[in-house]
Amino acid sequence: MSTIWYECKVKYRKTDETGIQKVTTEPYLVDALSYTEAETRITQEMMAYISEEFKITNIKMAGYAEIHPFENTDRWFRSKVSLTAYDEESGKERKTNLYLLIQANDVKEAYDNTVTAMKNTMGDYTIPAISESPIMDVFPYFSGEEDGLAQLEKFNSLKASRPAMPEETEDHMEFDPEVVASFEE
Repeated sequence: MSTIWYECKVKYRKTDETGIQKVTTEPYLVDALSYTEAETRITQEMMAYISEEFKITNIKMAGYAEIHPFENTDRWFRSKVSLTAYDEESGKERKTNLYLLIQANDVKEAYDNTVTAMKNTMGDYTIPAISESPIMDVFPYFSGEEDGLAQLEKFNSLKASRPAMPEETEDHMEFDPEVVASFEE
């Protein structure tokens, strides 16, 4: 059975960097079997993050065929992949589009991660479009079974990893003490 992803929009009061609270609506993705389960799951997930009141304003099916988290990334990108197949009856090529949600830091990395996700594909494909997704977070469903817990831990560790920040460079420049002393006077 394939996974069904639901995009849930959640409206809540958020404090920005300046300390000002404002109402915002952000989309999240949950793996569920129905709209009812999606609403229940997003409510449970958001209760862990939001201490105040929140409202689920919209739930719709998201057209993602697969979700691929990657280490040291912080944004989600929507990759359009066109699979090419040869129809022997009509003698023509047919293209089938599917959409992947790929985690990356920028569009180039999203392209590279899409290629990595598609590496075991037997047929020909092209990647005609990649765009940044507004999705804030992804909540997959894992059963409580042992292998499901291992999958959950792996998914969450990939999702939670952050890009390595470039180290600050040390200043190794030397100045003539007489010149420095003249500026200090």
